Amino acid sequence: MGDAVLLSKGRYRARLASTPEDVLAAQALRTVAFQTADPDRDRFDLICDHVLIEDICAEGALVCCFRMLTTQGGCEIGNSYSAQFYDLSALEVFDGPMVEMGRFCLHPDCHDPDILRVAWGAMTAFVDRNGIEMLFGCSSFAGTETEDYLDAFAMLKHRHLAPKRWLPRVKAPHVFRFAARLRRKPDVKKAMLRMPPLLKTYLMMGGWVSDHAVVDRQMNTLHVFTGVEIGAIPPARKRLLRAVAG
Repeated sequence: MGDAVLLSKGRYRARLASTPEDVLAAQALRTVAFQTADPDRDRFDLICDHVLIEDICAEGALVCCFRMLTTQGGCEIGNSYSAQFYDLSALEVFDGPMVEMGRFCLHPDCHDPDILRVAWGAMTAFVDRNGIEMLFGCSSFAGTETEDYLDAFAMLKHRHLAPKRWLPRVKAPHVFRFAARLRRKPDVKKAMLRMPPLLKTYLMMGGWVSDHAVVDRQMNTLHVFTGVEIGAIPPARKRLLRAVAG
């Protein structure tokens, strides 16, 4: 853990949690944002770095947070949160530092788009400082009804499936195999309206997804494994992220 400020822009500051109280604050925000009955915490909180986005103009109020698990390469990916739900053995040969990004959330009362810009700028700063070569994690759709997202899943199938060499295999007991089951051509407008904002950002960065979604009834979500190879991010998008990070 460190206390470094990753980024400060306008009224928002992004920093790494440096005390147990910081982590408790992140867990409290997650509990509110994810509307869980019990406090949102798990064993991964102890081994992750936690990024806090604070509103400097509101006495440092916490408005966004996420956590990062850094690994030295694919050989450690079995220790990740995502590995509970996906067979990631194909990624074990990935040769380069990786970061799993998880538990990303905004305070429900905060809608300023600058918060997301600062969050992604902070992630970019962390990636650049630490030589990270891949981001990965679980991207969640609200609820567990697949019918609500068929156009979005069809678009993922047609445009954004993982390369075969990295493709996660099924591990969870309840999954929706959208790549195998869907035959429809996606309605692009409907697909983008139903695509989660975080996943949209990953896809704009050249990200890819698993060929199936996990039905996570505990979190009341459907989620897909998502990967972003840093070297494959489009140059224009990379320049934009680094402009924010700078």
